[in-house]
This record gives sequence, C-alpha cells and structure tokens, in this order.
Amino acid sequence: MHPSPSPSAWQRLTGKTLDFLLPPLCLSCDAPVGTNQALCSECWGKIHFIASPFCACCGAPFEVPVGDGMLCGNCLNEPPHFSAARAAMLYDDASKRLILGFKSSDRTHPSHGLAAWMSRAGDAFWTEADYILPVPLHRWRLLKRRYNQSALLAHAIGRITGKKILADALLRLRSTPIQGHRNRKQRQDNVHNAFALKRRYGDRLAGKTVVLVDDVLTTGATVNECSRILVKAGVKKVYILTAARVRSFV
Repeated sequence: MHPSPSPSAWQRLTGKTLDFLLPPLCLSCDAPVGTNQALCSECWGKIHFIASPFCACCGAPFEVPVGDGMLCGNCLNEPPHFSAARAAMLYDDASKRLILGFKSSDRTHPSHGLAAWMSRAGDAFWTEADYILPVPLHRWRLLKRRYNQSALLAHAIGRITGKKILADALLRLRSTPIQGHRNRKQRQDNVHNAFALKRRYGDRLAGKTVVLVDDVLTTGATVNECSRILVKAGVKKVYILTAARVRSFV
C-alpha cells in the first residue's frame, strides 16, 4: 500500500491546536479519545474487524481455518462479476451505529478513519489498481442527502493510496427503492440495468483495474451490477472495497 506523506511540522502544530480547541471524540459514540479519527476502548472492543481466513473472492469470513484461495458456497455457485471484495469490519450491532450515522445522519467526519481501515483491508489491491470509483447515488437521492458517502470514502482512500479518483465515471440511471428489507434475488432485480458508465470514460478504463468503493456489502447486488457494467465496457478487473459487510450473503 502507498503510505500517505508524513505530516509537516506546521501540520502537526495545527493538529495539536485543533485537538486543544476541539478535543477528539470517538467516531462511534462521541466519548473523548486521545487522537482524532479513533474509537474509544469500549467501541474498539466491540468492532469485529475482518481478518483471515475469508473467501478469496467475496471476502466472507470463515469460522474455521481453511487453505489459501478457498471460495465460499455463494461464489462457487454464482461467481460474481468482480474479481475480489474486501471489507474492514463486519456489519453488525457494534458497527451499525457508526455506519448508519456516517451514511445518513450528516456525520461525515468518520470518513477519514473508515478510509484508513478500508485501505488496509484492501492492501492487496493497490499494486494493480489504476483508479478508484465510488458507487454513485441517483441525483434525487444525492440532493436529499447532500453527499454521497461512497464518494467521500473514495476520495479519502485516494489521499491515502495516491490512486486517482474518477468520482463521476458511473451513473445511476434510475432511483431504485431502498434495498434494506429485500432478499438477495429482489435486490438483484432492483438494481438490474440501474447503472451505466459515462461514454467518455470508456477508452480511459479499457484494460484497466479499478477499485469500486461502497459503504456496506450486504448481498453484493449493487456492486456486482456495477462490476458487470464495467467489465462489459472493457475494464480488466474490478475490486470491491467497503467499510463493512454482512457475515455472509443472504
């Protein structure tokens, strides 16, 4: 992974001044912490960060040790259009408050901390990756929410890795209903043909490897449909990177 540049003396002084004026708070519960973009000890202990062993394709964690390169049942039965997916943490009761607050409650400040965890989770991607793309929001949802959480994460990850961001390469063609209570098949049908690659990016991305960034991987329907569009347009490989994921697709 490409490390971010070391902070200058001025940046360190500015950071200390801000910490004095605005004491850093836990990204999840707002309890006082020692440094910015960190969790308090209680929240840290509850978060389930994902580590090996996991599915070599979708990144679903295995509960027992397995050999390298093993695939989960879902990826064996229905291989996705992306090459691999990785997530920093499990999406469960412990992480839900952090993720949902960031996603829809105007709590955008955790993007830097989440991006740091995500960059480490996707460490194997960066030697190949040419570009980072966020999963897009439909324009009406973007107007309502005022920001695209996936784009915030993509830009923060780009600053860490040094990779170029193509924030507007993908378009969301229609406003799809909220996926929350839909099963896997319903989610797949919901997002089918809901995305497109802007024509002017076709030649630029042909033969390239991209990292597609989103906040949560649930059934994989959204990122898989985006990946299908990108691969169809000539993208060589699509890697998926999310802040959190469910333990297994349902």
